[in-house]
Amino acid sequence: MHDTDLFALQGKADEYSLAQHQPARKRNIEALVSFFRAGCKRDSRDVGIELEHFLVDGTGEPLSYSQPHGVRDILTGLSERYPQVTMHNGDILGVAKPGMNVTIEPAAQLELSAGPFCSLDTARRVFDEFESDVARELEPVSGKSLAIGYDPACRAVDKELIPKARYEFMNEYLSAISPWGPRMMRASASTQVSIDYRDEKDCVKKMRVASVLAPLFALVCDNAAVFEGGPRPHRLMRTEVWKYCDPDRCNTPPHVLDDDFGFESYAEYILDTPAIVRVDDADEAHYDPRTFGEIYANTPMNRANVEHALSMVFPDVRLKTYVEIRPADSMPTPYAIAYAALIKGLFYCDECLEALHASCENVTLEDIWRAKESLMENGYRGKAYGRNVDEICDEMFSLARRGLNAIAPHEKDYLEPLAKLVAARTTLADLS
Repeated sequence: MHDTDLFALQGKADEYSLAQHQPARKRNIEALVSFFRAGCKRDSRDVGIELEHFLVDGTGEPLSYSQPHGVRDILTGLSERYPQVTMHNGDILGVAKPGMNVTIEPAAQLELSAGPFCSLDTARRVFDEFESDVARELEPVSGKSLAIGYDPACRAVDKELIPKARYEFMNEYLSAISPWGPRMMRASASTQVSIDYRDEKDCVKKMRVASVLAPLFALVCDNAAVFEGGPRPHRLMRTEVWKYCDPDRCNTPPHVLDDDFGFESYAEYILDTPAIVRVDDADEAHYDPRTFGEIYANTPMNRANVEHALSMVFPDVRLKTYVEIRPADSMPTPYAIAYAALIKGLFYCDECLEALHASCENVTLEDIWRAKESLMENGYRGKAYGRNVDEICDEMFSLARRGLNAIAPHEKDYLEPLAKLVAARTTLADLS
């Protein structure tokens, strides 16, 4: 018998075992796949943008959630202009208005999730409006909103968690793995861009390309010059934070580079990930380290169960009803919009996407890991996939310009803030 036959038999045995111990597994895979299929959009070129901020007072000290004129009071003030308020046990945890959702991360990092935007002109206006609204609320403490990748002043462990059970359970679970989980939760901030997909095939292409480009996106968007209250030990600090935070739910999605990867593969990944947090029918959170497949072994998942499970994995590229690209540090608005323009040009021009997908054909998960290591150590002098990183970045921006010229010509100018950094072989972290 050949080795390939042995692997096939082992795979069938594993499937049989799961089916025996998780009678509802097939239905739960179907629920997840159905959720992904509901995201298919035939002609969309929209982007969603999430941008996280640290709030500090006039001395540069971070604002906690509960202190006077802290983040709780900032949210309360914002609620006059963002009247859709989210409360939990008497605490305000978010505000919103159409197209703009303001929430807080575990240590009260303030996040705006906005869009979807068919035009980057609209995106720029929305984020400028938000920055102005937050600046107004920070006036009593002469404060500032900082869009940077890592807390500029404090050690993560010294920061207060917001009053949300989910984060208490995540802190307990991730702290048992390494110090990187609490650092991710309390002291990191990102820029995330989400894109639509036409169908499963298009989704797979976009996930593969984004996964391979993730180290390069992290480099051009590197904006963390300080780590744990001192100078950073190397570049791309958030890349290291995520690398070691939790191998079960971070880094490159497993099997994304396999020929047979698709919605069902990603559904299997979700079901085989430890949950950390289980949410009951009353929307109450409970600590639960079992996998989602084990939790719902006998119970078909509903939409709320699916949405929660998808939110509890943190890979470089995450699938929901859109593809969420996550490696970039938080950056000031002009750079965040430039990053969204880069993503739009690369992923919504069919010619550009096909060229990128072809270039990913022989890349492995190990290659992505090695690229991250090289870029953390060497920056633009690093190597990725057997090539000089600076040359790849030049080509990436050239391709994005070509893509934007094909789909939204006037938006090419939005690339310039990041393009200038790449041309100078520097980053926001280097400049700061």
